Amino acid sequence: MAYKGDVVRINVKEMLEGARAPITAECCIYKVPFSIRRHNEEAYTPKVVSIGPFHHGNPRLQDMEKHKLFYSKAFLQRTQTTSDSFIGKIEEMEPEFRRCYSHTLEFSKEQLVKIIFVDCAFILELFCRYRDRVPKKDDMCASIPRLSYSIAYDLLLLENQVPFSVLESLFSLSFPSPGADFPSFLKLTFNFFQQLKRSVFYNINDFHKNNGIRHFTDLIRTFHLQYPLPSRIDGKIIEHLPSATELSEAGLRFKVLENESCLLKLDFSGRVLEIPQLVVDDGIETLFRNMLALEQCHYPFQSYITDYLHFLDFLVNTNRDVDILVREKVFLNWLGDTDSVATMINGLVKDITVYNTGSQFLDVSEKLNAFHKNPWRKLKSALRRDYCRGPWQTAASTAAVILLILSFVQTVCSILQVIHQ
Repeated sequence: MAYKGDVVRINVKEMLEGARAPITAECCIYKVPFSIRRHNEEAYTPKVVSIGPFHHGNPRLQDMEKHKLFYSKAFLQRTQTTSDSFIGKIEEMEPEFRRCYSHTLEFSKEQLVKIIFVDCAFILELFCRYRDRVPKKDDMCASIPRLSYSIAYDLLLLENQVPFSVLESLFSLSFPSPGADFPSFLKLTFNFFQQLKRSVFYNINDFHKNNGIRHFTDLIRTFHLQYPLPSRIDGKIIEHLPSATELSEAGLRFKVLENESCLLKLDFSGRVLEIPQLVVDDGIETLFRNMLALEQCHYPFQSYITDYLHFLDFLVNTNRDVDILVREKVFLNWLGDTDSVATMINGLVKDITVYNTGSQFLDVSEKLNAFHKNPWRKLKSALRRDYCRGPWQTAASTAAVILLILSFVQTVCSILQVIHQ
């Protein structure tokens, strides 16, 4: 006769035997942690189209499901690929791509294969149609620029991803020998995302292979890192940095690094800080927040985008700092309102954990702190600010100094004359 305690022990044993690590080495697609997500829910949530299992079935996104099916059918017809071969390839990869998601998926194998089939075929046909540039009247996705633009941003959200390797495999199945007449999947991807008008997407010639890209969010992060990455120093982070206003008042001059898409390339020498130009528009917060979330979840010790935004957060405290960076063309402000730019930048790194910092940012920060602490520079800057703001004021100040010196000389001469009498 089994006792109640024995039954409980047996049930617990069975429960533990079925336990598996919720996050594996293959995991690369994450739900954004609540502590980060709560600061701007919309930045992580698709507005038009769901991709992958995390947002599948969202009632707000149902309007696009018919278009996804329409595109899926069109892609199979475009490539003369059978649905059986397409589905067979996805079924073969299912155990692998299921492990790419951070949360346990409640979908059966059949359901998940169906989701991936429709979403991948939709993306491939979408990219092909954007390349063709011949939209049809009944083709809402390609014929309405605003919608195409929104879809492009949705495809860059961390929670709205399918593995890049799955898309490449299905593309290779459909186009066994892409060549002069048809580009590689990577070039097709570049071409589609160029509509976002990001200079970073124009460097396809410097990006010859996918470099182990995991998904589109990972891709755009990698685009921004096309530069020899600096070493990282464990336990060392930027603890203080003067604002742009404070540095400017100390005599610092900001200079834009021309034609530079890598955000990590900073240089400080003399009294000039060279920094890449940043286009601040409606989409930049979404891109930055999703790259930050990816680094927090997947690259906590290689958080290069976090380094850059942490650096910016120190430089920008108020709209006065934004005004200086706009005037020096470091920021190309398409938002219009400088208060909004300051609020956006200050909000990006809230609840973001920094484990270590790249040596380049640490080195530049130390030099800027030393520059700002120099009392002689502060004095020169104060004199320049208060007495030499324009040519007339400079001339007046110079004349006043000359008169002061002459008055002093005259006084000394008078004193010497009295003494010698």
